[in-house]
Amino acid sequence: MDLKQLEYFIQVAELGSFTRAAEYLGVAQSALSRHVRKLEVELRQNLLHRDGRGAVPTIAGKRLLAHGRAILLQIQRATEDMSQNRDTPVGHVVVGLPHSLGRILTVPFVLEFKREFPLATLSITEGLTIHLHEWLTSSRLDLALLHDPTPSSALETVPIQRDELFLLSPAKSRPRRKSVSLDELASIPLILPRPPHPLRMLIETRLANIGKRPVVTLEIDAVPAIADLVAQDVGFAVVTRNAARVAGEAERFHFSRIVAPDLGSTLVLARSAERPATALTLRVHALLREFVPLHLQRANP
Repeated sequence: MDLKQLEYFIQVAELGSFTRAAEYLGVAQSALSRHVRKLEVELRQNLLHRDGRGAVPTIAGKRLLAHGRAILLQIQRATEDMSQNRDTPVGHVVVGLPHSLGRILTVPFVLEFKREFPLATLSITEGLTIHLHEWLTSSRLDLALLHDPTPSSALETVPIQRDELFLLSPAKSRPRRKSVSLDELASIPLILPRPPHPLRMLIETRLANIGKRPVVTLEIDAVPAIADLVAQDVGFAVVTRNAARVAGEAERFHFSRIVAPDLGSTLVLARSAERPATALTLRVHALLREFVPLHLQRANP
């Protein structure tokens, strides 16, 4: 497979037009069409639906598009890795953060990254753990912080810290209790993320172990929205202290630790086990292992 053909196909598929892709790449449209057609002939499949309005990937084209993005990205990373100075890494790294940590970590980590790696560039993407997990395995991320990820041979993970889980209730709620048992949790109306969110699966599994099921009054995936609904007395939520900080104004809430048994969530740092890491990725991995627990400790004295 010719990499130029692959690059041309990706641009046409993403821009939806041979004309726009030719302008973007600075090549003649006829040459662009010829390269894409050669790729289709080689693969013996039509990759694009062509009509007067543009070009749309076929089912086969969508599959190749996913592969092609990962291939070109890996080539870029390999080139950067081979050209960089061991003491001052260059290149680009993409880090994924859960929404619950983005507000706390993004700004200080960017500043720390720029101090440590002045010649490198950084992208940060926020998302749910299930999405960050998928983006890691599809090469869209180099590193990610994940909450209780499903064990997978495709990922190398390092535990960062264990966070206690709390029942989040409005500050005005009565009685204001310091702790709630797992058995009591089963009778409280909860606002939870949808399955297969790790937190949802953790709660359901731990309650199932004592023959109980959660009372789910609403399913919301966005942590800030969950916190706002709790503040409006719509229901209760199960969160880490870091997650509640996303919504700000912690004084709006009351935290009751979940006990008997204790309920906790493990934060891990993950990278792909199926592709080689660049020198920059390994250096950033080491930086995150040191930076994240220290900064979270400062954020939650």
